Amino acid sequence: MYRIVSGLLAVGLMLGACASEPPEVPLGPDGLPDLVLATGRGVYGEHCASCHGRSGGGGQGPQLNAGVVIANYPNISDQVAVIADGSGSMPSFAKRLSQADLEAVTRYTREVLS
Repeated sequence: MYRIVSGLLAVGLMLGACASEPPEVPLGPDGLPDLVLATGRGVYGEHCASCHGRSGGGGQGPQLNAGVVIANYPNISDQVAVIADGSGSMPSFAKRLSQADLEAVTRYTREVLS
């Protein structure tokens, strides 16, 4: 019985590790994460990761990591506009996210995922 419970616990831990969260926000010089980037991480995990992948590698939506988003949107305001207004199969988030959240998730994709 102990082996069965231990085995199930191990499988549960492995599955939990596979369902990873978006990348953590790095700590600043003060040892604390940037609060805007932390907000952006939360927004990304809730609204973006299911299409763009947990680490921005793409999936149903295009890749955002590895500098791709900055190459496609050198002007940050253009990226904010796409998130707010939607484009192609990407829905509009203007009514679901505040301007602060739009800017936070944009910074997160540019500064943490890239």
